[in-house]
Amino acid sequence: MATSSNPINRRRSERVMLRMKILVNAQNIERKRQQEEAMTQVVNAHGGLMKMRMELQVGQPMLLVNPQNKVEQSCRVVRIEDTADGGFAVAFEFDKPNPKFWPVVFPPEDWNSAGA
Repeated sequence: MATSSNPINRRRSERVMLRMKILVNAQNIERKRQQEEAMTQVVNAHGGLMKMRMELQVGQPMLLVNPQNKVEQSCRVVRIEDTADGGFAVAFEFDKPNPKFWPVVFPPEDWNSAGA
């Protein structure tokens, strides 16, 4: 059996490299509501990865705002890593998949990179 057909090796949606500014509304570690402009690195229909300065916690809810179209999307933090510049790389997951939140077109679900 090909490894690409094993569900463990498949992502829920295709990842796309996308660097764009996004507004993050969340509570900081002092529980004060803050808004920060972050920069996405990689996105997919289920969430993404962004670089930011605000310190967050895994499991924490956030509200993202796409400044291009003002669309809002609720999500939660799934992973945090320190970055070399003193900020944080924050992986996040949407509460519900929303590929239309990003200004990209994702490949159809039936596309298979293994070829025909």
